[in-house]
Amino acid sequence: MGQGRTSNQRGTSGQRDAPEASDVSESGRGFGAEGDPTPGVLLLHGLMGRASHWASTARWLSGRHRAVALDQRGHGQSEKPPQAAYTREAYVEDAEATLEQLRLGPAVLIGHAMGALTAWQLAAKRPDLVRALIICDMRASALGAASQREWADWFESWPVPFATLADVRKWFGEDDPWVERPNPSRGAFYAEVMQESPDGWRPVFEPGQMLKSRETWVYDAHWEELAQVRCPALVVRGLDGELGRAEAQEMVRVLPHGQYAEVADAGHLVHYDQPEAWRAAIEPFLDGVLTQ
Repeated sequence: MGQGRTSNQRGTSGQRDAPEASDVSESGRGFGAEGDPTPGVLLLHGLMGRASHWASTARWLSGRHRAVALDQRGHGQSEKPPQAAYTREAYVEDAEATLEQLRLGPAVLIGHAMGALTAWQLAAKRPDLVRALIICDMRASALGAASQREWADWFESWPVPFATLADVRKWFGEDDPWVERPNPSRGAFYAEVMQESPDGWRPVFEPGQMLKSRETWVYDAHWEELAQVRCPALVVRGLDGELGRAEAQEMVRVLPHGQYAEVADAGHLVHYDQPEAWRAAIEPFLDGVLTQ
């Protein structure tokens, strides 16, 4: 990613293994030694995402931070064994192991969607590892069975395999029934999670594994863990995203040290839709964390 390098992290003696052959991309000043004062940042993508979606964010972060982006289990270049656990606990433990093995903590966790849920659950579980938290467009309320059925139907509607990457960009940016108006950045986002196969372009992930991952959190509310986050936390939403203003402000109220920001002209993919506005929304918070 950007100026960093990609490597498969393995567990060492006495440590829990990091994500099963997950790829970790790092931007900044290299793998720091113990006691390295460079503030660490762990970037966690959402469902179906990958570490490379954080490229623009990691580039500007790397000037002052040791920025690491993780291809979470079942995503990106990580291995996708069908027997692997795709539970909430597994995702949280993967992020925990990454912080421990890279000696990154206490770090700022920046999570988008499902990655944001992982971030605040880890912050509640291991406050010693988390310096601050940025939650990007993730709801704390339960979404329910109807939402899960909609997602299953949506995966079934994908016209895979796509003949070309241009077809990927067009379908996800214009033709997808979930798209209200043309959105080129959405098309580009999904083009990054496709790989060429003998019969065309297919996702790098297994849709069934994505549904398994989602069903471990979609039926439950997550306010209790949010209330247990003791570090400074920023809740960010796109004005046209999935997190409504009222719920976002309630999340800020529930967080012991919560703050709020919103990005105009952005949907769910806030950091990808509007990278400069996203930076403007979160950089003052990060500056404040650095001075603490």
